Amino acid sequence: MRNQKPNRSMDEREKLRKFRELDDAFAQALRELEKPNSRLDIPTGPPVRSLAELEAEEQQQREQAFKKRLESLMKEYAQPTESVAHLLRTMRSLGHIA
Repeated sequence: MRNQKPNRSMDEREKLRKFRELDDAFAQALRELEKPNSRLDIPTGPPVRSLAELEAEEQQQREQAFKKRLESLMKEYAQPTESVAHLLRTMRSLGHIA
């Protein structure tokens, strides 16, 4: 039992030391907040983008992918722009595309 008591007091001392360090760091942070014109160096992550921005970016990527694929198919089947535009207008008028 004698062995447990010194270890226990060392653990308690270590806990108190860590608590004091934490308390000192917190007190220092509060002092920094109270300083006028102090600029805090708070680490932050990357800027947060709005949902609308993310959706717009995704839409733009889909449009670019569609355009590349369409150009590839036009080239593969040797179709001129006018012919494809006419086909798309016809499909739209029939309600096949929005």
